[in-house]
Amino acid sequence: MPRPWVVRNSPRHGKGVYATAVIKAGTKIIEYTGELISEAEGERRYPTAPDGHEEPEHTYLLTLDEHRVIDANVGGNAARFINHSCEPNCEPIAYGDHMWIVAVRDIKPGEELAYDYAIELDEPHTPSRKKRFPCRCGARRCRGSILKPKYQPLHPLVRAAIRRYGPEAEARRAAGARR
Repeated sequence: MPRPWVVRNSPRHGKGVYATAVIKAGTKIIEYTGELISEAEGERRYPTAPDGHEEPEHTYLLTLDEHRVIDANVGGNAARFINHSCEPNCEPIAYGDHMWIVAVRDIKPGEELAYDYAIELDEPHTPSRKKRFPCRCGARRCRGSILKPKYQPLHPLVRAAIRRYGPEAEARRAAGARR
């Protein structure tokens, strides 16, 4: 079966990933691949630049769990070109040691795939810090930054997918297989 997406230039940022066919809500679209490293190693490789630095932050790190990140700069695939949106049509969901981009609603052909980067910083989100993480998504409710808002509930489909495919579900399946 051909993949339902293609990479091409995006008005949001550099390259983007676009649907070439209808992608139904709940579909695992593409695995986000790259080198699996510790969060500390990710910080070492790509330190956050100080305020006053003019260039926006840009890396291909995606948090897998509280201790590990995936560095798509090393062994990454087309998933690294999925851009941010404040009104996303997909979300990254961890499945064991893998991260899949999953549709949170039906996606039409020609639509750019996007998830909320929701970047978390250890320091306060000052106006100058927000300028370092600008958003170009063009959504009606764009918050102007790819930083995580103070409160961001999980999309219901993401909660359902975590229950179905997350670590607890894998443990339940493994326990059932041992019986």
